[in-house]
Amino acid sequence: MRFAVVGTPGDRRVTLFRDAVLARGLAEPYVIAWRDVLAGRELEAPEGALLRVDSPGEDPRADALLRGPGEPARVGGGAAWYRAFTAGLERVAAIPGVRLLGDVGEIGVMFDKRRCHAVLSGAGVPVPEGFAAGSYEELRDGMAARRWARVFVKPAHGSSASGVIAFQAHAGRIHAVTSATWTDGAWCNSLRVRTITDEAQARRLVDFLAPDGLHVEQWFPKAASGGRAFDLRVVTVAGRPTHAVVRTSRSPMTNLHLGGTRGDLETVRGRAGLWERVLEAAAKAAGCFPNSLSTGVDVMVGSDWRSVAVAEVNAFGDLLPGLGDFSGHGRDTYAEQVEAVLTTWT
Repeated sequence: MRFAVVGTPGDRRVTLFRDAVLARGLAEPYVIAWRDVLAGRELEAPEGALLRVDSPGEDPRADALLRGPGEPARVGGGAAWYRAFTAGLERVAAIPGVRLLGDVGEIGVMFDKRRCHAVLSGAGVPVPEGFAAGSYEELRDGMAARRWARVFVKPAHGSSASGVIAFQAHAGRIHAVTSATWTDGAWCNSLRVRTITDEAQARRLVDFLAPDGLHVEQWFPKAASGGRAFDLRVVTVAGRPTHAVVRTSRSPMTNLHLGGTRGDLETVRGRAGLWERVLEAAAKAAGCFPNSLSTGVDVMVGSDWRSVAVAEVNAFGDLLPGLGDFSGHGRDTYAEQVEAVLTTWT
């Protein structure tokens, strides 16, 4: 058996997957660089290889091919990125003689928050209510029509909280929390979350992002522990939840790269019935993508410590280094996927 992976050579994801494959005594995975996929170069892999599609990663050259030349940290360009990315997925699917470990159509849905939300909602997965907006005015009108004072504004094709805004409007005032900041004449991502209270500036940011598509969700009040709100990233393998990490933050964004920290999983597991509801929601979300070997499901716990809702389903959400599975086998997310392919995944 031979594995291959579409990714960025040297990227941590590729390295961790390689380590998991080698640990099972198998041959080193064959790596296809995303930059070659996106540049239209001829693609090949060993005959019969099991092909894993991974993130384009932190590759400026791949980013330039996806969004066009520019600062990799810039916000926006999601629509162009998505067009180039899905075209690349189609090229990957056409590589002769390989078996894909992730359905490219399902990956495409997961990278469109509007389509993903509709799929989850249609399957009965608990998700916040949402609507699409094409401008700041449409955002405010949509909120007013639904009598929502607090929402999350998400670029349709963003990831890693790029361009996401936790937006509140009350009594003529606005409060927008985001990692986007205006730097040298452009909106760029920062590793620090900031607050915008000037409506004109918030309008500029929303209207800058809007042409690429916006998905707006009703604010789901999260549970808090120790003064920090939290949610969970639950990794599923072959449709089954296998790993989870609690992400805590004093801001609405719990992403670990934005200052979020890992919390105590027993905070959730110790609550009667809550852990089961978290796992059920994650499994039900993963069930919407039956041909994807792995997903990363972001599950929110309500402030009542009973309700749960799915915020995101991530096609490349398995980068949780050093985290063992909660069933006690001691396998990380990549070793778990290799094990599934060798034993149960069909």
